Amino acid sequence: MVILVEQTDQTVGNNNDYNSPTFKKLLDSLQQQSWELELIISGFAIFGLFTAYEPLRVEMINAQNESQIYRFVVYFILNIACSILLFNLLLHVILRGLWIGALGLRYVSGDIEFEKLRYSERFTKYLKKRIVSFDRYIANLENYCSVLFAVSFLLIFYVLAMTMIILSIVFVANFIIDGDLLPKEVGGILGPILILFLIFGMFLTFIDFITQGWLKKKKWISRLYFPVYWIFSFITLSFLYRPLLYNFLDNRFGKRLILLLAPIYIAILMIISLEYRQSNYLDKEQRSSNIFANKENYLDMLTEDGDFPGHMALPSKVITDSYLTVFIPFSENIEDRILSYNKSLSPKKDRRGLRSSINVNTSWDDEITSISQKDSVRGVYLKTFNEMHSFKIDSIEVDQDFILTTEKNNILGFETFLKISDLAEGKHMIRLRRRRKEKDTVVTLTDIALPFWYYKN
Repeated sequence: MVILVEQTDQTVGNNNDYNSPTFKKLLDSLQQQSWELELIISGFAIFGLFTAYEPLRVEMINAQNESQIYRFVVYFILNIACSILLFNLLLHVILRGLWIGALGLRYVSGDIEFEKLRYSERFTKYLKKRIVSFDRYIANLENYCSVLFAVSFLLIFYVLAMTMIILSIVFVANFIIDGDLLPKEVGGILGPILILFLIFGMFLTFIDFITQGWLKKKKWISRLYFPVYWIFSFITLSFLYRPLLYNFLDNRFGKRLILLLAPIYIAILMIISLEYRQSNYLDKEQRSSNIFANKENYLDMLTEDGDFPGHMALPSKVITDSYLTVFIPFSENIEDRILSYNKSLSPKKDRRGLRSSINVNTSWDDEITSISQKDSVRGVYLKTFNEMHSFKIDSIEVDQDFILTTEKNNILGFETFLKISDLAEGKHMIRLRRRRKEKDTVVTLTDIALPFWYYKN
């Protein structure tokens, strides 16, 4: 093996011209030994993907709970890429194991001798027609393994291409239409045109993909499609994997495998989504109420990494202290409600969302820079939140005074402590009530109701 590596290094050093016979001979030699590299890479990749899968899932759930749409999309796509690669590489390792086992069996037993099986003529003819030979079976396994390993990484590039298109639309919406890269008048006209072009180009690219190049085959259509294809080759980074793709498409076996994987993924998605219902009426995911207590509303039950507090959370179902701690996680929806309730807090320019840390203009008209300014605005912000929210325990209104804090998992939110020492022991219901403005009136509605049990120490 060492001699082979030394020879390979010398050959590459002497001649790396891809048209030369020496280079082609080198590739043929490496091609015969590629299965060893495939298994090594698959093993390391599977280990890394299993390690990364759970943290990615947790971050995705966290972004969903905090209503951070951009962050959620990024982790969602990473989760899909991780799942696709895991499935393909695990399947590749299984098939490679079967291939190695078949090679070992061939060394011991040679080819299939149908006459020694002494089956009837009908079965013998049928098996010979279907199997042909054991060597053909090994060759087919080799083809499946090699193509599956390559297509695994091709699919990741497809996911990356989809991500780049989504990010392009987000970039246009945030930096051209709503941003300061261009004057408002220019951005208001150019932005929608660019988004329509991206959507139209994405649709054409998808049609070309599922038809495996039909738009490139028709002469008059190809002329119209070429500019879109050229631009999207940069947006989707297809210049990185284009040779790999067309090498698949010019091979009948590779083309079939790519078409076969799509229904396989759909079937797997359908199988994973299946669940068994134990009751016509009861459901573990229902909202907390007078008759159900969801674990997302009780902090001591959030024991796993993927558990996050719901709309409102109590320390436990059973309270033994003379006070009750209430935690409300922050989300962008809460800020939308606060800005709608108190118009004076609405900034001239909304600084939320996907933003660059690099300032591209020098206008500070809407910036709050000093610490005293920030504290003043945050004070009004918190006062508005307290004004909007109130509590009822059973039918009794309870005073509250929220402050900003972070929960033990570093989740930003609002926290308050309610006096409950005068409550009778037993079950109680706490209701979070919220005020909102509807035209010229203020209405109060119940956001959530949670059951808890109070027993004095």
